[in-house]
Amino acid sequence: MVGRLEGKVALISGAASGMGAAHARAIVREGGRVAIADIADDAGEKLSAELGDTALYVRLNVTSAEDWATAVERTESHFGLLNVLVNNAGILNFAPLGQDAVEAWDRTIAINLTGPFLGLTAALPALKRARPSSVINISSAAGLRGIPAAHGYTASKFGLRGLTKSAALELADSGVRVNSVHPGGVRTPMLSAFGGGEGVVETSLLKRLGEPEEISAMVVFLASDESSFSTGSEFVIDGGTSAGLVGS
Repeated sequence: MVGRLEGKVALISGAASGMGAAHARAIVREGGRVAIADIADDAGEKLSAELGDTALYVRLNVTSAEDWATAVERTESHFGLLNVLVNNAGILNFAPLGQDAVEAWDRTIAINLTGPFLGLTAALPALKRARPSSVINISSAAGLRGIPAAHGYTASKFGLRGLTKSAALELADSGVRVNSVHPGGVRTPMLSAFGGGEGVVETSLLKRLGEPEEISAMVVFLASDESSFSTGSEFVIDGGTSAGLVGS
């Protein structure tokens, strides 16, 4: 049986663990091939070995234009093309206004927003060569509404939503679709570092965290030709968090 992603090659940032690793496994299960891009060398190499010939590990600091250029070149050289870019790498931090250090703000914006901009810039020639292509920006429910004390994170995820739309407008005639995915609380190591997301569960209509594989199902859809009429759009998968207030 032909997989839904036969002929697709994806470069995924932040792919060594958490949602990124789930996306890589899901893409391979559907017949695609993946470049696992991260700064966690041991975890990235381990996942690449698990996935075998369908995967390649490339070291990538998403704030470095040089790293992005190398990652794209290695992906295209190894697999022969690149037609899916998943901007997944991101960080989360909390601090009230007045206590939020400028350095923390700058780092959050650099990774969560400048990183995808650099990735899209570096990958664009390859994406155009291999069109039809798909760019999938992993934003957040925080790209749709605010989160107290997560100012840099919220701003970066709103910004990524905007970058998605401007890029989609510019690239439609080039055969490159660009969409954003907006997860709510997902059971990942990043969320575990902030208490496991108990407050998120309280605001979810489904009263639970999402699983990485549930977000990956959306990524597979957007990477596939099944979503060929979708660009410049937000795909919300947050357990109903953004629907409104829970309770009376």
